[in-house]
Amino acid sequence: MDTKHKLRSALIIDDSAVQRNHAIDLLRQIGIDQVMDVGGGEQALTLLASMAHDELPEVAIIDLEMPGTDGVQVIQRMRELGLMVPIIVASGRDLLLIHTVEAMAKSIGMPILGSIKKPLRLEPVKRLLDHRDRILNPRRRTAAQPSCASGASGLDAQDLRRALQDRLVVMHYQPKVSLQTGTVHGFEALARWPHPDLGMVPPGVFIPLAEREGLIRELTLALIASCFEESAYWRRSSAMHADPKMAINLSPLLLGDHGLVDEIGSLVQQHGLQSGQIILEITEGSLAPNMATALATLARLRLKGFGLSIDDYGTGFSSMQQLAQCPFTELKIDRSFVCGAHERPNLRVILKSAIDMARQLELSTVGEGIESMEDWETLRAMGCAIGQGYLIAKPMPGAEVPGWLQAWQTGANSSLKQAALS
Repeated sequence: MDTKHKLRSALIIDDSAVQRNHAIDLLRQIGIDQVMDVGGGEQALTLLASMAHDELPEVAIIDLEMPGTDGVQVIQRMRELGLMVPIIVASGRDLLLIHTVEAMAKSIGMPILGSIKKPLRLEPVKRLLDHRDRILNPRRRTAAQPSCASGASGLDAQDLRRALQDRLVVMHYQPKVSLQTGTVHGFEALARWPHPDLGMVPPGVFIPLAEREGLIRELTLALIASCFEESAYWRRSSAMHADPKMAINLSPLLLGDHGLVDEIGSLVQQHGLQSGQIILEITEGSLAPNMATALATLARLRLKGFGLSIDDYGTGFSSMQQLAQCPFTELKIDRSFVCGAHERPNLRVILKSAIDMARQLELSTVGEGIESMEDWETLRAMGCAIGQGYLIAKPMPGAEVPGWLQAWQTGANSSLKQAALS
């Protein structure tokens, strides 16, 4: 049994005895000895509801087409009953339908490992189980820096203002590399707030707080200054053989600030950087409320030489209009279209069309959310220029960047670099 597999129990829900026996055989080959099986949805729900929490199976493989209660209904009922068993969707139907059910399960909060087209095969099942922990905990924190999404809800403007004064909100940096050569293209700067009592406060908590309380300008400029300080330090570091590009997220509220362009330009000069090294990321769909002022700000940023990226491309509804009107230099494809695209034909079509369109518009392309070699290879084969994701590196404090970069350049991640050059 592979050391990654620590599962002791599983449940097969399928109306076909032949398919159940086949699945049982596969799971036992993988090393799961305690395998339960039932022939219908209602039977499965009754069994699961009768179990204590610590008796629940660690994974359930659910067929979609069953008489009576089908697989879709089973998943919905499991969620209603609080039976949060990690699931694998299995069916002989077309992949688009299977992936629709997978998306439905995710949207209602069910822990889902993935979906597989029947007949089941050993390697796809094994791969999903191998990555069970990563799939269920994609942003797992260390014990020293727990996430505090629930406790952070009580934070107010005074807490954030104090954190800014004490420089507690900092930048972490995630590398972006060329998918064709493996060379480091740059980094994305991501705001982090390690609260002394609450642990790591998610950006999804403190960024909206700053926007509501009128602190977003102060927060953004403080973080940009910090980012530029570290970037200037890296330039002087022996590990840095070229000037990396730095991508920084910009709140849409700041696009109406007439002094923003000059403020950022002044910080660039102050730290001895070039505006061409800086890419400002604008989330798709964020410009519409104040389009005229936003366009003026974006135009002035481009005149100053800054790069502009449309972030999370594909998640909003105004993409085409913005690409036609805004002077973007980069298109960043959202992770929801990247991660696992090698297994989903419909995602590959969307991904390929976005990359082809960007090429025709002379925009650089970045694929975010790369978590496997298959993601890397899919993007690379389609001509995507730059990749970013946990396969390459997690976001890291600025002090760790020179060491990571030196390790990357000396071949610590040779398998990725070889894949890029092959």
